[in-house]
Amino acid sequence: MSVMAEQSGSDTIIKIVGRFDFNVHQEFRNAYEGADGDFVVDMSQTDYIDSSALGMLLLLREHAGGDKASIKITHTNEEIKKILTISNFQTMFNIE
Repeated sequence: MSVMAEQSGSDTIIKIVGRFDFNVHQEFRNAYEGADGDFVVDMSQTDYIDSSALGMLLLLREHAGGDKASIKITHTNEEIKKILTISNFQTMFNIE
């Protein structure tokens, strides 16, 4: 499995291992469906994202409450951080 979710207090931590692309769409959706509160997307073991991953992050944001959502994207490598920045995701997510 390349997407794992766990609870840590009120946070739902979603860890993505390997490629974050359309192939993990259902796993990613299953990781946050039914969960509420704050979300952390841990990309410490993510080596690639594509445009479908950006769309999945937006769907998570919508699920979490849109503008009121509290979502952190953590441990990104430089390439992924650059993609998120170019896509202006720092205005919608807390990127660490």
